[in-house]
Amino acid sequence: MKELQYLNKYFVKYKYSFLLGIVTTIAAQIFSLFTPKLISKSFKSIEDFAKQGHVDPSFIQKELLHNILLIIATTIIAGFLTFLMRQTLIVMSRHIEFDLKNEVFRQYENLSQRFYKQNRTGDLMNRISEDVGKVRMYVGPAVMYTINTFIRFAIVIVYMYNVSPRLTLYTILPLPVLSYAIFKLSSQINKRSTIFQQYLSKISSFTQEIFSGIRVIKAYSLENQHQENLINLSMESKAKSMSLAKVQSLFGPLMLALIGVSNLVVIYFGGMMYINGSIKSIGTIAEFILYVNMLTWPVASLGWVSSMVQEAEASQKRINEFLKIQPDIQNMHIEKSIIKGAIEFKNVSFTYDDTHIKALQNVSFTINKGETLAILGKTGAGKSSILSLISRLYDVTNGEILIDGTEISQVNLYDLRNSIGIVPQDAFLFSDTIKNNIKFGKENATDDEVITAAKKAVVHENIINFNLQYETILGERGITLSGGQKQRVSIARAIIKDAPILLLDDCLSAVDTETEEAILNNLLAICKDKTTIIVSHRVSSAKNADKIIILEEGKIIEQGSHNQLINEKGYYAALYLKQLSEKELT
Repeated sequence: MKELQYLNKYFVKYKYSFLLGIVTTIAAQIFSLFTPKLISKSFKSIEDFAKQGHVDPSFIQKELLHNILLIIATTIIAGFLTFLMRQTLIVMSRHIEFDLKNEVFRQYENLSQRFYKQNRTGDLMNRISEDVGKVRMYVGPAVMYTINTFIRFAIVIVYMYNVSPRLTLYTILPLPVLSYAIFKLSSQINKRSTIFQQYLSKISSFTQEIFSGIRVIKAYSLENQHQENLINLSMESKAKSMSLAKVQSLFGPLMLALIGVSNLVVIYFGGMMYINGSIKSIGTIAEFILYVNMLTWPVASLGWVSSMVQEAEASQKRINEFLKIQPDIQNMHIEKSIIKGAIEFKNVSFTYDDTHIKALQNVSFTINKGETLAILGKTGAGKSSILSLISRLYDVTNGEILIDGTEISQVNLYDLRNSIGIVPQDAFLFSDTIKNNIKFGKENATDDEVITAAKKAVVHENIINFNLQYETILGERGITLSGGQKQRVSIARAIIKDAPILLLDDCLSAVDTETEEAILNNLLAICKDKTTIIVSHRVSSAKNADKIIILEEGKIIEQGSHNQLINEKGYYAALYLKQLSEKELT
């Protein structure tokens, strides 16, 4: 139960619903206990009539009818109160489920890039869906039936004791056996439930990767191989599920057997006590049998509740593993920051924690507000790492980054990121309309602003050729569009944001040179007052920048303007001549 203590704050939050549920439960149990009393009273009246033959039969009939009507009335009231109990406690559990899912999602949003490199998407999805669902069963049905069971036990045992302490003792004799059986089975359920949830995560991760990479799988004709892999994984999961189900299936028969034994105990010992005169009426035995049967569902539900609690604890443990992780990137400055756009790197070195790759080594440069910096270099030179550090997706290992003269960790994190428009190397689009994907950069943008941004990104003509134009729904990750179209929609998203800092991470690699030239000309006009960093492999994307740096193995090997670097006749000049000759040949 240690892991489930995390949920106590939600019980405190919804304490009034929780207390109201307890009150209605107590009231429902009190009204439900009128029935055994009334039946016992009816039996006693019949016995008295049998012993005293001179009693008027109509009087007995009226009393029995009166008792029947009372039984019906109290049963209806008990049923209505039980309905209120379920409405209160189950609805409370849905609110807690809503809050917990949002808390997990917010934690996912706050966690760093390293976390997502180390964890698979399917596992993350399983924890926020399957695991939270298991926890909901604990805070809802499990809590409700536990409260119901303890209150019913307390009230019924008191009623039974008042009628016959000795017969009550005989009736509850099987309960210690029940408690021991629940303890042993619960430990097994907890263990097997944890393993089963892990396999569910494996299946979710596997299928998510298959669906995301279905085009590659089809292209290489690997459908049968992956289907076989899924079957093997499913069979392993099925074996774990069956192992869990076998243990859970023992609860029902065990509970019913113990209740049956309790009924036999009541009949035998109650009958013997009636014979020797310890019990004055057969109605008492009938009353006790009804009490025992009233305990049938609560006792039987103990197994189900115990199973739910054990599964919830296993699930909450998996959730807590993520909730307890502290994000690598913390917002150290809560006061609002005004970002103008000046950026300075001072001897910045950066090493990825997960791979220990040294991405940058003693990198220094300065970009003034409104200037454009182009970064060129071979694959793996550290170009994208610079953009990640500016966005503060990672923190530097050594050195410092200044934003408008302030160390980047002392700038409000959310103001910093809100001041950056970024076009990533791998353009990611959501399964939504093209218009909403562009408006992602500015949610309150008008249709005219969307169209203007699309025109500047040279994608408007492509969009209007679709049947639904800007209302076209894109497939997952924008699969409906070509690579170049995805990049240009992503550029339009950054343009419409109109942020003071614009980061372009090799975002023109999938477009032809003519389209690239048109986009760059539009960006020149847009970026006059913006600090812009362009990462590219093409000199054509970099030649108009105010400053150009060349990276190699995380170090700056050349730095200057286009003309300066051409005159130096180094790496940049050689790359320029090579790409110029390739362009002439085409």
